Amino acid sequence: MEANRLSATQAVERLARRELSAEQLLRDCLARIEAREPIVQAWTARDAEAALQHARELDRSPIRGVLHGLPFGVKDVFATHDLPTSCGSAIYAGHRPPADAAAVALCRQAGAIVAGKTVTTEFASYQPGPTRNPHNPAHTPGGSSSGSAAAVADYMVPFALGTQTAGSIIRPAAYCGVVGYKPSLGRIQRAGLKTIADSLDTIGGFARTVDDVALFASVMMGDASLRDLAYDGRPRIGLYRPSQWPSTEPSVQQASALAASALSRAGAEIEEIDLPPALAALAQAQADIMAVEMAQSLAFEHLRYRDRLGDALLAVLDAGTRISAAEHQANLQRVQDGRAQVERWFEQYDVLLVPSATGEAPLFESGTGDPIFCRMWSALGTPCVHLPFHTGPQGLPLGLQAIGRRDDDRRTLAIARWMLSVLRPGQ
Repeated sequence: MEANRLSATQAVERLARRELSAEQLLRDCLARIEAREPIVQAWTARDAEAALQHARELDRSPIRGVLHGLPFGVKDVFATHDLPTSCGSAIYAGHRPPADAAAVALCRQAGAIVAGKTVTTEFASYQPGPTRNPHNPAHTPGGSSSGSAAAVADYMVPFALGTQTAGSIIRPAAYCGVVGYKPSLGRIQRAGLKTIADSLDTIGGFARTVDDVALFASVMMGDASLRDLAYDGRPRIGLYRPSQWPSTEPSVQQASALAASALSRAGAEIEEIDLPPALAALAQAQADIMAVEMAQSLAFEHLRYRDRLGDALLAVLDAGTRISAAEHQANLQRVQDGRAQVERWFEQYDVLLVPSATGEAPLFESGTGDPIFCRMWSALGTPCVHLPFHTGPQGLPLGLQAIGRRDDDRRTLAIARWMLSVLRPGQ
């Protein structure tokens, strides 16, 4: 098997035993990128020779950390000192920050190699980049972490960094058929990230297994306990069908039914739960909070470069300026109240199992998809893990997301790992 098809955890084990060199792993990844990039278009900046030089240095040195020799992709909203950071906008084309974002630096400190910068939508918002879905290039990979999800799904790298403000990790993970992990809000340091909504932006990433996302998260959070995902396998699962359930594609409803049946047979306690009306309003509250905070965060670009912003982004920024401070505070209070209600759910359930997206990836021309099933959880700051295990009628990936109690990320990951072992046995 080509080394680029190894999971992150498989690769680091072989790298640590010197059974695989960092240079060979990177060369296999680079070969895959060269072969597939004309179709997938996941990358916006790369320096293969610099990355290979880093790999050779690691091969000559003692093991530096738990990510020693592992290539990864970096969404182009994270500052990198050695590659341009354009944030998906022509405004910042060729921009060279003086330092790495904290998340990038922590991964490098643990021995990881930056393979390149992955495509993001414009300022991690709405205007799509060129990236295509690797399963079918006529379809979107989702957004805003488009390139990161596609690069992992296409075996270009074993892990890639992403961010989520509404649905920018979970939805692309669903469309591309990889594991996506959005940690609890605030668990990963955001220094050096181009933030757009301070009360929502969360750093996470994409990989092929739950162990893989936990491995990278353990480094960025400084929490080695995340690498121990042992679980005895009798979780209490709340099966949540949102108010938009009737509008989901039948394949999503089928995936939910299949998951409930399989997990129940494996020993889980499954119970359907209803959404209180107050929580149903959180999706709109999240959208309004996001609009206000984007208008504030991108005030310079909005003022100075309005003619260089996409129409969809402009519409959100303009809308954000029209929401009053009183309305914004009321929305923030709705989220606080919602957190208290959801906390009571987690007295009864270990995790909630909910849709990640409304269906398979839409056609590329229709945009990056609807984040409706992610908005509430982004507002509440809960940990979310997308579990890829099903396929829709068009042959594109489907799955569900596991939602955990805020700041209980290790337990959420452990249960997600157990669930995926049931839903996708032998993989």
